[in-house]
Amino acid sequence: MTKAIYIILGFISLGCGIFGIFIPILPTTPFLLLTAYLFVKSSPKLYNWLINNSFFGSYIRNYKEHNGMLLIHKIVVIVLLWSVIITTMIYTAKELWVRLLLAVVAIAVSTHILMIKTLKQEIYEESRVKSAEQETN
Repeated sequence: MTKAIYIILGFISLGCGIFGIFIPILPTTPFLLLTAYLFVKSSPKLYNWLINNSFFGSYIRNYKEHNGMLLIHKIVVIVLLWSVIITTMIYTAKELWVRLLLAVVAIAVSTHILMIKTLKQEIYEESRVKSAEQETN
C-alpha cells in the first residue's frame, strides 16, 4: 500500500516538474528530486528509469553532481520568469502589495538561478550522451 502511494506521489511530482519546464514560477529540479526520492522508496525500476532518462536524468545528475545549468537555460528561465511576472503584474495583479510580492519572488528566483554554477556545454553534452547510453542498456 505504501509503495503504491509513493508511486502515485512520484508521478504527481513528475507532472509538476514537467509543468515547471514551461511555467517559470514552478521549479522543475526540486520536483524531479522529489520524484527521485519517492521512486527510490517505492520502485527501483522507476528510479532507474528516471535517473537514466535522456531528458529528466540530466536535471537530476547535474544537480547531484553540482554541475550547474547551461548559460542559455539560465537566460531562457530568467526571461520567461520576468515575462510571466510582468504580464501578471500588468493584467492581473491590481493591488500594490501583490505586485510587490511578485517582484520579490522574481528577484529571489532570478538571484537563485544566477548563483547556480554555469555548466559548460561540453559537460552538459557528455551528461546527455551518458543518459542516452544508459537508457539503451
